[in-house]
Amino acid sequence: MIRDALSELSAFATVAQERSFTRAAARLGMSQSALSHSMRTLETRLGVQLLARTTRSVSPTAAGAALLQELAPALERIERSVAETRNLRKPAGRIRLLTPRLVAQMVIVPKLAAFARKYPEIVLEVTTSNDPVDLVAGEFDAGIQLGEFIQRDMIAVRVTQEMRLAIVGSATYFQSHPIPRHPQDLKHHSCIGFRFGGGLYRWEFEKGNKTVTVSPQGHASFDDPELVIQAVEAGLGIGSSMEKALARPIASGRLVQVLKDWCPVFPGYFLYYPSRRNQPAALTALIDTLRDADGSRATPAQRRPS
Repeated sequence: MIRDALSELSAFATVAQERSFTRAAARLGMSQSALSHSMRTLETRLGVQLLARTTRSVSPTAAGAALLQELAPALERIERSVAETRNLRKPAGRIRLLTPRLVAQMVIVPKLAAFARKYPEIVLEVTTSNDPVDLVAGEFDAGIQLGEFIQRDMIAVRVTQEMRLAIVGSATYFQSHPIPRHPQDLKHHSCIGFRFGGGLYRWEFEKGNKTVTVSPQGHASFDDPELVIQAVEAGLGIGSSMEKALARPIASGRLVQVLKDWCPVFPGYFLYYPSRRNQPAALTALIDTLRDADGSRATPAQRRPS
């Protein structure tokens, strides 16, 4: 009975403050009819009218105003106590995360030591896979993937800045092969493919209002981007990977980047997870740690146009 009375008193305070059943019901997440019934029940229990109702407005009666004056500070103290109690909840437990290996190297590993120091009671269990996986079926708490491959019903948080695909070949390879100037020139080269999601990842090029898509054709393909680059460095042909991951070998001259003016930027990688009413504190801590400094707050997943 006490719990019901507290709920009714809280609802009364909201109606009195909003002076509208419509706004109060929206704020409380309940129907107007249910809210009106709750107020009638409260008034019957107290034996006094608390709200003066007209067809256009609602306002507290003298008795309602007196009650509100005592009630509002008490409710505020209760809310503050509840919030403080929630803040005492220490992030702890095991988080199962699914991510491409490349992203684990670029995003997770550099921040992992600081994360462990700040949240010593969290155990991060990382599984690497390049292919999209059903998080719920795989019993994962969250995953990281390119925005275009995330299901629309997921919540997504950016963990990298915008990225660009780099098309590269070794300096040795280009000693005996011409440097491609146009994406169509790639048909004269051995292009090392990256298998993703059951098929070859297509290279998408864009310049001005022109777009070109190339399916790599060559002597080999791999399901690991690191093996693609190792094959490129061995002189097998031309391959692709994220430009950021290839910054050092490109700067040293070991790899030669081509068609850069045809490679557009794209949104990059996002941490994604199913929407939950009560999100685990450990997952919240991980999201706050990995969130890109320039990224926006969590939003429903959006795909990059293909």
